[in-house]
Amino acid sequence: MPDQDANRYTRTWSSDGEIDFVTLKDGTRLRYLKTGTGPKLVLLHTLRTQLDYFQRLIPLLKNRFTIYALDLPALGWSDIKPGASYEEPALRRAVAEFVTKLNLEDVTLVGESIGATLALTASTELPDRIRQVIALNTYDYPEGVERANLLANVIVKAMRIPVAGRLFSILANPPVLGGIMGGGFHDSKKLPKDFVLEQLRSGKRAGYSIADTDYFKALPSFVAAKEIYSRITVPVTLVYGDDDWSRAEDRAETAKRIPGNGRIMLNETGHFSALESPEEIARIVLKTAGSNDNAPARRSA
Repeated sequence: MPDQDANRYTRTWSSDGEIDFVTLKDGTRLRYLKTGTGPKLVLLHTLRTQLDYFQRLIPLLKNRFTIYALDLPALGWSDIKPGASYEEPALRRAVAEFVTKLNLEDVTLVGESIGATLALTASTELPDRIRQVIALNTYDYPEGVERANLLANVIVKAMRIPVAGRLFSILANPPVLGGIMGGGFHDSKKLPKDFVLEQLRSGKRAGYSIADTDYFKALPSFVAAKEIYSRITVPVTLVYGDDDWSRAEDRAETAKRIPGNGRIMLNETGHFSALESPEEIARIVLKTAGSNDNAPARRSA
């Protein structure tokens, strides 16, 4: 049974549904929440966060979808495996294995930030299981979170420095983490303070500071991942906040690499759109993926 203390925060906003672990081939356990009924939806969160990132979106969708929200390897309450890679290809394989282990089919992948990039690349590994991808604020361009604000710029650069990076991770506190995350909102007041505290709580686990810094060091691999976008054969909807960290040229390059995609811009929304504009994201998901009877046709490779 999952650790009930680990699930304490999740149960404050999701009183129903199943919280469990799936075990990957290398023995790593990924925590996930399964809730709702209807077509299958897999949610992939952002850098440094966890499945609770979708706490405002899931309640809006669970009456129409069977939702699987997971903690990416080492994040949230998923296992921290010593020596594990957090480069994009390794995380892509973990997402693909998660879908395969649970034998999920006709899946819509919805991801935000690095979760969006993983949704796009994982779809190339599972063309027969993935129905479509909704990618929110893809993280596939240089700098990224460093553009959030001055605090983020300084901390993220420090996180890549051996030893010093781990120290910054260990010493993280609500003003620092909240300040960095606030730079990803159009209106920083929409960042839940209790969610910041929960991330710090899960970040106190043994080995987390190493995984945390390794994730930041791995960010260039997410930029490189756009090289395989041309392999995507399922329909894609790209969604960006108008106050996202990406620039017009970044978005245009991503769109150019995914022929036939749809693109949507959200007003007064930053990088963390599922927290800042959950009603708008829910509307997009419902319109795009709300009925198996209206599944979009796959593109040929």
